Amino acid sequence: MRRRTKFNINPKHLFISGALLCFVLIFVSFQYKEQLSPVKTAAGNVISPMQDGINSIGHAISSQVEKLSSLSKLLKENATLKDQVSTLSYENKILLQDKYELDRFRDLYKLDKKYADYPKVGARVIDADPNSWYNSFRIDKGTDDGIAVNMNVIAGNGLVGIIEEVGKNWARVKSIIDDSSNVSGMFLKTSDRCIVNGDLELYNSGVIGVELIGKDTKVSDGYEVVTSPISDKYLQGILIGYISDLTVDPNNLTKTAHLTPAVDFDRLEEVLIITELKEPLVDIDDTKKK
Repeated sequence: MRRRTKFNINPKHLFISGALLCFVLIFVSFQYKEQLSPVKTAAGNVISPMQDGINSIGHAISSQVEKLSSLSKLLKENATLKDQVSTLSYENKILLQDKYELDRFRDLYKLDKKYADYPKVGARVIDADPNSWYNSFRIDKGTDDGIAVNMNVIAGNGLVGIIEEVGKNWARVKSIIDDSSNVSGMFLKTSDRCIVNGDLELYNSGVIGVELIGKDTKVSDGYEVVTSPISDKYLQGILIGYISDLTVDPNNLTKTAHLTPAVDFDRLEEVLIITELKEPLVDIDDTKKK
């Protein structure tokens, strides 16, 4: 077999040859300018469209690069704006929470002024029975704060309920809507008495029951019912709610009605505890015996 002969070209020689060729072409082009004019024209006619095409492709590529650069910039700006919107939304929620809390504190302040004669302690609701309403719930104040059983609890526009159990740093409240609750009430306008009974089933309609209203009692829908002086646990004059739907009982001696509580038992977050207990009623006969 014959071995193929390898030709090794020195790069230096190749460079010199290329330079000489360029020099010769430049010399010919200047020396024979008129004779080569048709060749230049023909070459221009061939190269010009190619150059236009290359320029168009270059412009298209440049345009796409600019678009990609703009898109990348827009994506970064969009991500920044999303972060800012998220931060602003969070801050807005915090501000709304602060506003609602401030509104609640204002309501408690008004309530405190309304019953200014009674000493009070503020408390937060920390636990409630697993149903839709606050018929029984715990607060974050206890014996360490001077809280005792049978102290009255208020919120919103009036009576919430009463302390039924107390620990060192907590207490449980039974509200007036609880099935086991009954409060001796009185119509503020006429001083006629009645009994307000808790009723969770009835509270589905936003009301509880009122009974033992005298047949001849001159009251009508919207009249205010407050705690009466003969109650053994509730202090006198605390607003319970507003009367409605008066009906005469079958015995034709009394009336029953519904009462819309002055407190919204769908949501309770803060309450006031009146730290003054109702003084026990003194039996007149017992006083005479003494």
